[in-house]
Amino acid sequence: MLQFGVLGAARIVPWALIEPVARRTDVAVAAVAARRPGAAAFAQEHGIPKAYDSYEALLADSSIDVIYNPLPPHLHAEYSIKALEAGKHVLCEKPFAMNAREAHAMLSAAEKAGRRIVEALHDRYHPVFEHLLALVDSGRLGQLRSLQAVFNHSIPASPSEFRRTPEMGGGALIELGCYPVHWCRSLLRAEPEVVSAEAIVTPNGCDEEMRARLQFPAGIEARVEACMTPGWKYHARFIIEGERGTVTAENSLLPHLGHSIIERIDGTMRQYTVAGATTFDHQLEAFVMALANGRPLPTEGPDSLGNIQTIDAIYAKAGVSRAGGIR
Repeated sequence: MLQFGVLGAARIVPWALIEPVARRTDVAVAAVAARRPGAAAFAQEHGIPKAYDSYEALLADSSIDVIYNPLPPHLHAEYSIKALEAGKHVLCEKPFAMNAREAHAMLSAAEKAGRRIVEALHDRYHPVFEHLLALVDSGRLGQLRSLQAVFNHSIPASPSEFRRTPEMGGGALIELGCYPVHWCRSLLRAEPEVVSAEAIVTPNGCDEEMRARLQFPAGIEARVEACMTPGWKYHARFIIEGERGTVTAENSLLPHLGHSIIERIDGTMRQYTVAGATTFDHQLEAFVMALANGRPLPTEGPDSLGNIQTIDAIYAKAGVSRAGGIR
C-alpha cells in the first residue's frame, strides 16, 4: 500500500487527498506534519495515524513513500527537493515553483534521486479535459483560431493571506492564472510567445489582476485572464474557437461541482456534460498508476517547467517584479 505523508495542514488537504484516498484501498495518508500547533488535532480529525511537529521529522520517516506538498509556493522548491533527496516521490501543489530556476532545481533533484515529482494541476486529469483534447483532435472545429481562458476568484485583502504576498508566491497570475495558462498550453501541446500583458498591482507589489495575450505556433492566439479582486465571483471558462465554430467549457476547473460544455459548430448548438468523479480522484488514480507503470504524466517534467516559464514571461512583459525564490 502506498503511504502518503502531508506537509502542513492546509485547507485543500481534505479535498485534494484525504477524501480521494478514503475511496481507495491501495493508498493511505499515514502522517502529517505542521510547524504550527494543530498537527495532532488535524491528524485525529482525519484519522491520520502519525503527526509530526516538524517537516523534517516527516521526511525522515522511512515508511512514507510519497510526500504531498501543499505548502505556500515559496516553500515548494525547498521541501520538495528535501523530500526527493529523502527518497520520496512528490505530489506538489500548484504553482509548481516561484520561478523557472526553482523548477529547474526541482526537476534536477528528481532526476538525481530517481523519484517522480508531479504538479497537482488536478483538472487536467478529469474526463472534461480529455474530451476537449479529443474534440480538437477530431477536426470537428476545423483549424483552430483562438483561445480564451479565464479564472477569476475573489481573494480577501488580508495582511495574513499568503496568496496576496508576492514573497510567498502570491498574485493573481501565479495563484489563479497558472490554470488558464496550462489549459492553453495543454490543449495546443506547444509553448507560446507572450505578446502583451497588463496588470493591476496592489501597493505591496501583488498583481491583483492580470490579462495577457499569447501567440502559439500556426498563428493561434490565446487570451488569458486571472483576477482575485475582492467582490469578484468565481468564474472559470475556457473558449476554443475554430474555423467551423466554438466550444465553451464552463467550469472546466472543478467540473465535478457543476459544469457545461457548449458546442456551436456548423450553425448547430449543443449543450451537455461529461461524466466523471472529482478532479482529485482522477488525479490520484493517474498518479498511483504512473508510479506503478512508469509512464509520464501530463503535469510533470517539461510541462511543469513550461508552465512556470510562461508565467515568468507574462510577469516580465507586464513589468511586474517578483520577489522570493531562487534567482
